[in-house]
Amino acid sequence: MFRKTVGLASAGALALGLGAAMVPSAQAAQSTAGSTTATTAACALRLGSVTSTGAFTSRMVNATAPITIGGVRGTAGVFPANQVQHISTFTGTPLGSGESRSGLTVMNGALYSSSFVVDGQSQIDPHYPHNNVRIGGGWSNYRWIEQSVLRPANAGDPARTLLYGQRTDGVTQRWISDGSGWRVTSGVGGLSTVKGIALIGRTATSETFLANTRSGALVTVTWPTKYLAAPTSKTVRGTTWQGFEQLIATKCGASGTLLLGIDKETKSGYLYAVGHSNGTSTVIKSLGKVPLTFSDPQYFRIAPKYDVLNGG
Repeated sequence: MFRKTVGLASAGALALGLGAAMVPSAQAAQSTAGSTTATTAACALRLGSVTSTGAFTSRMVNATAPITIGGVRGTAGVFPANQVQHISTFTGTPLGSGESRSGLTVMNGALYSSSFVVDGQSQIDPHYPHNNVRIGGGWSNYRWIEQSVLRPANAGDPARTLLYGQRTDGVTQRWISDGSGWRVTSGVGGLSTVKGIALIGRTATSETFLANTRSGALVTVTWPTKYLAAPTSKTVRGTTWQGFEQLIATKCGASGTLLLGIDKETKSGYLYAVGHSNGTSTVIKSLGKVPLTFSDPQYFRIAPKYDVLNGG
C-alpha cells in the first residue's frame, strides 16, 4: 500500500538546468580526457530482459576488447505475455544450485512486487513461491521506475529500500519501504528532459544517478536520502548523448561505472567505462558497440544482494 504523506518539493527549488545542451549522435559520445584504469577489461554488466512472451532472460555483457556477450539463460512463464510496461533493477541471490530473484514491475498500470526462484537450469523452481503481488494502481502514467536496495555488509549499519518513479508530466517521486508499505519521502519537477537514467552511486546519505537528456547532455543527479530533500545536478558532457532511450549501469573497479546506452530505434547498444563522477572532468572511454540486437520490450540490470555502487 502506498501512503502519500508528503507533497512535492517545489520545482523552483530544484533548478537542474538540464535543457541547455546541444546535439549530434550518441554513438559519437567519447571522453576528451585520458583513459580508464586497467581494471576496465575485467568489468561486466549482468543484463536482464523481459521478452514479449513474458520470459526473464539473463546474460553477461563483458568489457573485453572486443566486447563479448555471455550465453543467454532464459526462464519462461515469469510474467504474462506482453504485460510488463516497466521494470526495476532485479536482485539475484544464490539459493542452492539456483537463484532467488526479486524486483518491481508495472503491469496493466499497476505496480507489482515480483519474485521467483530458478533451479540450476534457470527454470522456475516449483518448490518456492512465484509471486507477482499487486502493490497499488495509478502507474499507467509513469515513464520509468527504479528500485535501490542498500544492504550493508556490516549488519549493524542501516539498510534501506527506495523506489523512484517519473510521471509523464516530468515529476519524479521517491518512496521508502517501511516494512508495511511505501511512503513518499520527496518529489521534484524539472527532470522532464531526461531520456535515460541509471543509478551509479549509493551512500548512507545520498544516491547518484547518471542521466542523458533530449538535448544531448549527460549529467549526474545526486539526491540526498533525507526527508523532503531535493536533488542537485552536474553536467558531465554537454552534447552527443541524446540518442539513447535507456541507460543501465553497474560498478566497474573501485570507484567507476560500466555504462550501457541502449538506442531503441536502432535496437543497438554501446558500452562505456566511466570514471568516478567529477563534473566535466569525469573520464569516459567508449568501449564500442555491443554485439547484441536489443529487440526485447524491456531491459534492466540484475544486481547482486550486496550491490556496491561507488561511481557517484
